[in-house]
Amino acid sequence: MSDVKTVEEPTPAAAPAPEFAARIGLDWADQKHFWTMLDEGGKKTRGQLDNSPEAIEVWAAELAQRWGGRPVALALEQSRGAVITVLSKYAHLVLFPVHPTSLANYRKSFSPSGAKCDPVDGDLILDYLVKHPEQLRCLRPDTVETRSLQFLTEERRKLVDAHTAALQSLIHWLKQVFPQILRWFDNPATPLVADLLMRWPTLQELQKSSPKTLRKFFHQHNCRSEDRTEERLEQLRQAVPATHDPALLLLALYPFRTLPESWLACGKGSLSWTARLRSLTRRIPTASSQSRCRERDRRWNPG
Repeated sequence: MSDVKTVEEPTPAAAPAPEFAARIGLDWADQKHFWTMLDEGGKKTRGQLDNSPEAIEVWAAELAQRWGGRPVALALEQSRGAVITVLSKYAHLVLFPVHPTSLANYRKSFSPSGAKCDPVDGDLILDYLVKHPEQLRCLRPDTVETRSLQFLTEERRKLVDAHTAALQSLIHWLKQVFPQILRWFDNPATPLVADLLMRWPTLQELQKSSPKTLRKFFHQHNCRSEDRTEERLEQLRQAVPATHDPALLLLALYPFRTLPESWLACGKGSLSWTARLRSLTRRIPTASSQSRCRERDRRWNPG
C-alpha cells in the first residue's frame, strides 16, 4: 500500500483534460517512487511506493478502483526500462515519457542550480504534464513482434560489441607476445585459432608439441591442405619468441586462455539471435495495423 497525504495547494491554471480522471507525475528511483497526482477536481495528493511489482500492482489497482477504470495520465522521466515495463501492463495508465534534457531545463526555470529532489520532482513532472502537454506524446505500445524485434536487435548488438572487444584485446596481446599467430592464420577470429591458443597459449608450448599431434589438430579443424599444414609446421620450427619478458608472458596466459572462449560464445550467441531476428522480421505488423496504432496515439495525446 502506498503512503498518501493530501496537499492543500491552489489549482494550477491549466486544468487536466476531461478524458483523464487524473494526472500523475512520477519520479522513479531504485528503492522508492515518488508521485504527485492532480485529479479532475483540482485536488492534489502526493505519495510514495516501493519499487517492486507487488507494490506497483496494489497502487495501480487502487487507481483503477478509485476512478472506475477511467484512463489516468502518468508522466515519468523514462522512455524504456524496468519501470516502463511494469507500468505498461495496466490499460488504465496512459504513459507520457518526459525527455531527461527537457525536464532538466524545466527544472532550472524553478531552481537555477538544477538540483534534483525526488519528492519535488514528482510535482515538477506533473506540472510539465499539465502545462506543456503539446510537448509530450504517449507511449504507444508496439506489437509483440515489434517489441521482440527491438529487444533482439539490441541484445544482438551487445553480443557483437562484446565479440569485437574480446577479439581486439586478443590481437593486442598477440602482437606483444605471440605475433606469429597473426601471420600463420589469415583470420584470428576462428574456432581454429581459439582452440589452438586455449591448448597452447605460448610459442614455447606449441613448439614442444609433436608434428603428428599438430597435423591431427589441423585436420580436425578442417585444414585439408597438406601443403599449408606443412608450411605452418616449418614456420613453427623456425619461430623465435617475440619477448622473454616474464611479466608479459605470464599476463598473456590469462587472455589467451579466456578471451577465445569468450568471443566464441559471443559469436555463437550472435548467430542464434540473428536467426531469431530473421524469423521475427517476417511477422512485423502490416501498414494497416500500424495506422491503427497511430490513430490510437492521436486519441490519447493531449494538446
